[in-house]
Amino acid sequence: MDLNLVAVIVGIVEGLTEFLPVSSTGHMIIVGHVLGFDGQLADVFDVFVQLGAILSVVFIYKERFARFFTKDGWDINKGLSVWHVAAGIVPVMLVAFFLYHYIKEYLFSPFTVAIGLFLGGLLLMFAEYRTKGREAELVDDVDKISIRQAVWVGIYQFLSLWPGFSRSGSTIAGGLLVGLTRSAAANYTFVIAVPLMFVACIYDLLRNIQYLSAGDLQVLAIGFVVSFIVAYISVLWFLKFLQNSKLTSFAVYRILLAGVTYWYFYM
Repeated sequence: MDLNLVAVIVGIVEGLTEFLPVSSTGHMIIVGHVLGFDGQLADVFDVFVQLGAILSVVFIYKERFARFFTKDGWDINKGLSVWHVAAGIVPVMLVAFFLYHYIKEYLFSPFTVAIGLFLGGLLLMFAEYRTKGREAELVDDVDKISIRQAVWVGIYQFLSLWPGFSRSGSTIAGGLLVGLTRSAAANYTFVIAVPLMFVACIYDLLRNIQYLSAGDLQVLAIGFVVSFIVAYISVLWFLKFLQNSKLTSFAVYRILLAGVTYWYFYM
């Protein structure tokens, strides 16, 4: 298959799934196996499409990120601060650093992705069940999140180290379970995703950049741009969706995809 077409397909998949609770890593592994797109170029390409998706969130939340560079952005008592962001990402960054090689070597397969998709779907259903009828008690503004809640959301994010579990899925479900509304949890999830994913992408890029050649730049650029555009639209749609809808549909999709993945690769 033409590499430019592969770049468009993978860019669309990354943009659609990076910030939805369906696991972008899981989808990228599945699509990569189906298309036969793997190896060093695929590793570098994954970094570039993730960077495109990250940039879309920076654009959407540009005022909030700009605030982090002001005095108020460091004040824990004046809304979402740098400290709230750090509480949600530092623990998982440390764990991911030490488990990086194990995760890449043993957990990047369609089988482990199917497990993660299935269990992550159950977690979303459980979170919805636990908060049913308690919506009025939940924190509905990301600026009102406590440090304790931020830490607990970060702990739930540990689950996302298993491919297929989904970073946004685990953190949004975790946010519900610690007292946030879907919208507040999603906004917090998207904000903390930027520094977390940026560090992870740079780390991966430094490890694989020696495999990059000038001839690959066009493919990387296509994937980056497509991922940015699709992710931008996807995030705006998802935030609007959460205002009136539950996460159950995503849970059902995950469970069905887990079954299809197992059937396609192992039956």
